[in-house]
Amino acid sequence: MSGNTKAYDLIVIGGGPAGVNAATTATECGKKVALVNRDSELGGAGINTGTVPSKTLRETALALSGLKSRNLYGVDLSLRREVTVADFLRHEQKVKSGFNLMLSERLKFQKADTYLGTATFVDAHTIRVETSGAGQQAGGSEKIVLQGESILIATGSSPVRPALFPFGKGEVYDSDTILQLDRIPKKMAMIGAGVIGSEYGCTFAALGAEVHIIDGRDVLLPFLDAEVSRALVAALEQNGIVFHWKEKVGECKIGESGEVVLGLASGASLTVDALLVAAGRQSNTGKLNLSAAGVTTGERGLIPVDENYRTNVPHIYAAGDVIGFPALASTSMEQGRRAVCHAFGLKAANLSPILPLGVYTVPEVSMVGETEESLKKKAVDYVVGRAKYEHNARGQIIGDIHGFIKLLYRRGDMKLLGVHVMGEQATELVHVGLMAMLTERSADIFVEACFNVPTLGMLYKAATLDAMRNSSKPA
Repeated sequence: MSGNTKAYDLIVIGGGPAGVNAATTATECGKKVALVNRDSELGGAGINTGTVPSKTLRETALALSGLKSRNLYGVDLSLRREVTVADFLRHEQKVKSGFNLMLSERLKFQKADTYLGTATFVDAHTIRVETSGAGQQAGGSEKIVLQGESILIATGSSPVRPALFPFGKGEVYDSDTILQLDRIPKKMAMIGAGVIGSEYGCTFAALGAEVHIIDGRDVLLPFLDAEVSRALVAALEQNGIVFHWKEKVGECKIGESGEVVLGLASGASLTVDALLVAAGRQSNTGKLNLSAAGVTTGERGLIPVDENYRTNVPHIYAAGDVIGFPALASTSMEQGRRAVCHAFGLKAANLSPILPLGVYTVPEVSMVGETEESLKKKAVDYVVGRAKYEHNARGQIIGDIHGFIKLLYRRGDMKLLGVHVMGEQATELVHVGLMAMLTERSADIFVEACFNVPTLGMLYKAATLDAMRNSSKPA
């Protein structure tokens, strides 16, 4: 161990959404902060391999394929040549590089010391960093010792790699390596019909690939309202995606020509050009030496925390994917902020219990609050209001004739309990309902509101009026 020990008010391990937001929150309060990041690029999976890249690729695929033109009369923007990988990845790489630079400059401006290297606990207050020869404080490969009054673990998560699949051989990928493909496959399989498998499946289908999604369940994204889930399956099948429900892979081999051959539990065989295995994620805690600090972990390396994001060691906090659900970039940022506020006795509002969720399939879906199924389980008397994009002027203009919004109100006082949207701009549109729910408003707010015309926002008024008509009918 070489070099002098450096003392900080806060040491943040991990430079993803939770870590960066925690570090800048602390520096804004005058605290001395060190941020340790394993990779040379800041932003974690959210910026580099997950949220931003996958959504950027989706938009690129929609633009290149002409799918956004939908049924517009006389418009044909479909691909007239084979898409190259350079076409596919150019915009994604530009967006990612821009975010990396922005985060680096943000930390430098906030005067947070950044160390690029691997962090391990020596004890509950001491971190040893083996630097990788770059960064604000790292002048070559060396070991640096940091001491922190408080420590935040925000190391994120990585894809689970089942031994059945020969990763590194042929065209077998997980969500961290899928961007390394050197060509657009003509036929592709996704193992797992979760968010990652569904989103990437839609992206490659938009580029003309024949996509097969294999899952042991028989319901797509079961956390969605069942009506939305069924509508999404129908839309994806219409886009050419083939689902293999209640099916598992029993064997995976690489053929002589590099093809991936899957032997399914049903006895069927499926041969594809490329395979994406989306079998869940595990927390990046294995190399932290948490036992030296006395921090306990659970299944798949998850770190249990209390309502203030404290671990079982009072001055050590954890936030983001490393603590599990909901593992969203948006909630991770807020968790990091709230952890820092608690660590230094700063006033912070509680993290909202009402969290929106968006899935960037084609079409995209988004929701906030209760589903019909959750309301039935809670024995809440409710009423449903629906409105279709095809009956909305903006919906017709953009050519989305399959989208819809579904609102769930409590019968009696007509308080908004749930919002569900499928279609163009669903992940934006859901925020209108989110604000109404956070302020505990009833149906009157949408009846009385004046919306711009033509806009998708008008769907809230139409769906609310439908709910009010339904409220007068027998339950």
